[in-house]
Amino acid sequence: MRVLVLGGDGYLGWPTALHLSDKGHEVAVLDNFARRQYDVELGAESLVPIEDLSTRTDAWHEVSGKRIARYEGDLLDAEFLFGAVRDFRPSAIVHFAEQRSAPYSMIDREHAVYTQHNNVVGNLNLLYAIAEIDPDIHLVKLGTMGEYGTPNIDIEEGWLEVEHNGRRDRMLYPKKPGSFYHLSKVHDSHNIEFACRIWDLRATDLNQGVVYGQQTPQTALDPRLATRFDYDAVFGTVLNRFVIQAVLGQPLTVYGKGGQTRGLIDIRDTVECIRLAVENPAGRGEFRVFNQMTESMSVREIAELVADRFPGPVQIENLDNPRVEQPEHYYNVKHTGLVGLGLKPHLLSDTLIESMFDIVGANKHRVNDERLRPTVRWRGAVETS
Repeated sequence: MRVLVLGGDGYLGWPTALHLSDKGHEVAVLDNFARRQYDVELGAESLVPIEDLSTRTDAWHEVSGKRIARYEGDLLDAEFLFGAVRDFRPSAIVHFAEQRSAPYSMIDREHAVYTQHNNVVGNLNLLYAIAEIDPDIHLVKLGTMGEYGTPNIDIEEGWLEVEHNGRRDRMLYPKKPGSFYHLSKVHDSHNIEFACRIWDLRATDLNQGVVYGQQTPQTALDPRLATRFDYDAVFGTVLNRFVIQAVLGQPLTVYGKGGQTRGLIDIRDTVECIRLAVENPAGRGEFRVFNQMTESMSVREIAELVADRFPGPVQIENLDNPRVEQPEHYYNVKHTGLVGLGLKPHLLSDTLIESMFDIVGANKHRVNDERLRPTVRWRGAVETS
């Protein structure tokens, strides 16, 4: 199968491209390298050094004998995007190519507008490219569990059966996102569902939980194949931050009391979920939704697990929460679709934390301590009374 991975230079896009190539698919990656520019803007960089895309693809050819084609450009440039799709002729497109940080989207008006424009317009251009070039292309889109927010009812896989005044209907699950980034993903989901309904497209929307880990079987084959390890308070995930703080002998900084609960997934499961979605496509006219997570834990529980597994003393420090979110909440997510396709999950309690300690220990000299503390506050960009 021919698969075009958008955002193929990124944290998840790159290992996904390697995983699909390793499993026998013909793969191309497309990227505008915006994520690397965010590092320059924020004065932060990946804890683990990463190579440029041409070095990465050359290294993969050396290691595997397989080639990954490259397209360098922006989804906002519709002419470029249409040309890339026509040239590669994919049967599936995996879409990672969006600004993915909630804190980045909440810095100020400029960053909020950039996030919405980049994500929503780029996705719309992609939908038109598929509809006009080959409506049979299967779109596999990375959404986020953050689209749902934290409702006081069970979270279904994308759709909800509703009874109201004696009548029943099936509709998209109500969304209550917690940032302008998450809101952009909600807009994407609605636009994709609309395109499936009116243009008879096929799409799988993967509402992904927080991803942890830095290595997959393919990236571990050669240092030049490494993917990112983000730890800063803008792009870094909470688990990465906690592991680095433990290794450096710093307190683990929990926002609020740590009662916020999130869905989690190992990076190895992320790339496998993409493969399963690609190889088992949605039907024509179908907008299929999977909740791409394997377990859920509160921030406090994650901190306690890191402290328990680290071979040394660890303190936990509670900070004022810079975000606007419920401190404690109900959280019960249905996530059976990908397991039904064959996913065999890795669990955080069983794996990876120990290997993450080793990765951080080998690269701790690259940590910028100033980037570990939160600098973006949800109410900081506007005056409040």
